[in-house]
Amino acid sequence: MPVGAAEAGVARQLPLFAIIGLMSTAAYLGLYAALRPVLDAQPANLMALLATAVANTAANRRFTFRVHRADGAVRHQLQGLVAFFAGVTLSSGALTLVHRTLPDTPHLVEIGALIVANAAATVLRFLLLRMWVFREP
Repeated sequence: MPVGAAEAGVARQLPLFAIIGLMSTAAYLGLYAALRPVLDAQPANLMALLATAVANTAANRRFTFRVHRADGAVRHQLQGLVAFFAGVTLSSGALTLVHRTLPDTPHLVEIGALIVANAAATVLRFLLLRMWVFREP
């Protein structure tokens, strides 16, 4: 693919990825906040991320990367789980760091740490989806 075509692809993909990411992040943070009073931070984080990961990959597959055919959907979801685990690692690490630094951490501080960790995970996720999961032949 010529460099200009690749740049045009990124310019088209980034806004869509950002919109889907913002909606997914809002759903994730809402689920985390709802689960946190009844679960410890790490299980609440894992459940909230897992619940939103499949929908996020499906939405990016269809809208960001324009894959409409059914074939490959399962493979794409499995590859998307690799990106999911990268996000879990970053967010779990952020929660661990916050809890070791401030043992009686308020939930609002946890959510702030998760926002920062998920911003880093978002960059990694876009790169993995673009260069590996939905790479154009």
